[in-house]
Amino acid sequence: RCQRWVENCRRADLEDKTPDQLNKHYRLCAKHFETSMICRSSPYRTVLRDNAVPTIFDLTSHLNNPHSRHRKRIKELSEDEIRTLKQQKIDDAFERKQATQESNENNEQNTVSEEGGEEQEEKTVPLTLEERENKDYLKSLFEILILMGKQNIPLDGHNVDELPEGIFTSDNFQALLEYRINGGDEILRKRFEMTAVNLEYCSKTQQKQMLEICENCVREETLREVRDSHFFSIVTDEVVDIAGEEHLPVLVRFVDESHNLREEFIGFLPYEADPEILAVKFHATITEKWGLNMEYCRGQAYIVSSGFASKMKVVATRLLEKYPQAVYTLCSSCALNVWLAKSVPVVGVSIALGTIEEVCCLFNQSPQLLVELDNTISALFQDNNEKGNELKKICRSQWTGRHDTFEVLVDLLQALVLCLDAVSSDFSVRWNNFIVGRAFVLSSALTDFDFIVTIVIMKNVLSFTRAFGKNLQGQTSDVFFAAGSLTAVLHSLNEVMENIEVYHEFWFEEATNLATKLDVQIKLPGKFLRAQQGNFDPDMTSENYYKEILSVPTVEHIIQELKDIFSEQHLKALKCLSLVPSVMGQLKFNTSEEHHADMFKNDLPNPDTLSAELHCWRIKWKHRGKDIELPATIYEALHLPDIKFFPNVYALLKVLCLLPVMKVENEKYGIGRKRLKAYLKNTLTGQRSSNLALLNINLDIKHDLDLMVDTYIKLYP
Repeated sequence: RCQRWVENCRRADLEDKTPDQLNKHYRLCAKHFETSMICRSSPYRTVLRDNAVPTIFDLTSHLNNPHSRHRKRIKELSEDEIRTLKQQKIDDAFERKQATQESNENNEQNTVSEEGGEEQEEKTVPLTLEERENKDYLKSLFEILILMGKQNIPLDGHNVDELPEGIFTSDNFQALLEYRINGGDEILRKRFEMTAVNLEYCSKTQQKQMLEICENCVREETLREVRDSHFFSIVTDEVVDIAGEEHLPVLVRFVDESHNLREEFIGFLPYEADPEILAVKFHATITEKWGLNMEYCRGQAYIVSSGFASKMKVVATRLLEKYPQAVYTLCSSCALNVWLAKSVPVVGVSIALGTIEEVCCLFNQSPQLLVELDNTISALFQDNNEKGNELKKICRSQWTGRHDTFEVLVDLLQALVLCLDAVSSDFSVRWNNFIVGRAFVLSSALTDFDFIVTIVIMKNVLSFTRAFGKNLQGQTSDVFFAAGSLTAVLHSLNEVMENIEVYHEFWFEEATNLATKLDVQIKLPGKFLRAQQGNFDPDMTSENYYKEILSVPTVEHIIQELKDIFSEQHLKALKCLSLVPSVMGQLKFNTSEEHHADMFKNDLPNPDTLSAELHCWRIKWKHRGKDIELPATIYEALHLPDIKFFPNVYALLKVLCLLPVMKVENEKYGIGRKRLKAYLKNTLTGQRSSNLALLNINLDIKHDLDLMVDTYIKLYP
């Protein structure tokens, strides 16, 4: 049928396009179709019948139009072609007529006359003039709100406190409304021509109601695709401030009908301090408000700020109790070591992480500061230019998210302190007061012995998980083999715990050497001494204090956290990655996925034939042609032309790539998180709106204005 559309349109340039390409990227106006081919099931939809073909074309008017010289020339039809086209129309009409009559007979309905053979369109009650004008008016308001969301324009304009008393000024919404009226929108002009100038055209309450409908309609477009895909995973990002209130950004992972793994932002959830209440509201929002069936959830991951980890772990535990297949995993966009550090329940570690973020933020704000830091690094690493150049390059990246963040910080610490000291003591006009003030505060924080010993101990403890975490963010084969190395990682950490006295002694010595280099006094924290109030134990040394308060709880926590995040179920799922042909090849095609695939048995279309199908899958790749490369990722395997002949393998791969620990291979399908970060970075905290944010982040999702208007009228008659 697509081919007939192209032929009838006389578009030779589209003849080589596939039906899928035509369907996705090209549209044809409704005026090219006979009215009998159009089904109007509601006043807001125009739906073509299944066998509709365009037949109405004016192929001669362009000849008399002087402005059409530069447009594409339309091929003129010969008499034979016109005759063929007419006959085709008659044949199609006859076929539709016959099909309708047969349908009516099957339904035991009375035989209709020849004139009434075609389906009767549903009769709709015609709208009154007032109703039509009201719908058009609401549509204009929704168009303005959607524009504001997509362009990230806040609803409010000038702050009332900034204006002299008695002066009225429009907010951004009303200003755009007035601009549209002045631009010739007769519907709006007619509505407001008798309204006083200093009155609001649309109240704050109405704006909020309409924004909620916009948000729900846009979200529903994504959720509809998620439901069609059945299986999905839930991922949350760090808690953010939306107009003074803490919110949790929620993203959903799913495989769309084109076999692409996508990660889309679907909204903010108000954050609750009580983890049990948060867990209940989190579950209620996803299932009741957003309409997702958690029985199909196959993974959950939470990227957290320091201090929030334990609460989100409660949420994960409660969901696992109800839905055992919603595997709790790490998120691919967050380095394991950074995630572990943020989850450590030691106040000193949270403070250190906050200080590191502030230092990175200050240097990223000022190119001049980065140049100053470059000069300081060059002076310190004169004897090792290679190391110096590497550190300079790292400073210009988001180094606080690296697997080796603490190692980099220990190497950079002296250069950072010297640079900040130079800036804070420079009284020339070179630096503004803000930078000088921040440099002084951060230099003091970096030269606190508590900070130095914290970063040195974290560097050494996390060195045992660095390679393991790096592999988890690598290729599919790296992730598969990393799952098998977890036992060795835990063995090493348990050995450290058993000999913590010896290990801590080495770590503390490294910290004291670094402190001596920076002329920092080695002492117990002042807050600890003040808390003792004269009951101080004279045998308590700095070394013993930091062993009990930092080293022991950190190692214990990381061991337990690795066991929790890499549960038996999670590891079994990762073992199924041997389904990916490149991993099979590295294992010499000697794999046994069926032993690990039991957990997904209910997700398979034909579980009884799994063993035989896996055997065929292995044979296919083992005896492939010499010029055929083995697919290296799940993404490549899902897009194989013959994957449809392996329905169980396809189902397994689809569920596996949903695990949040697996990275989104094609970057354009993981853009939701990047747009979320961009929105938060570019929007002042007080001007953020959860409704407008969804419109801005999902700016390329189609929106149905008629549906929005219809919904609004039903909800607020």
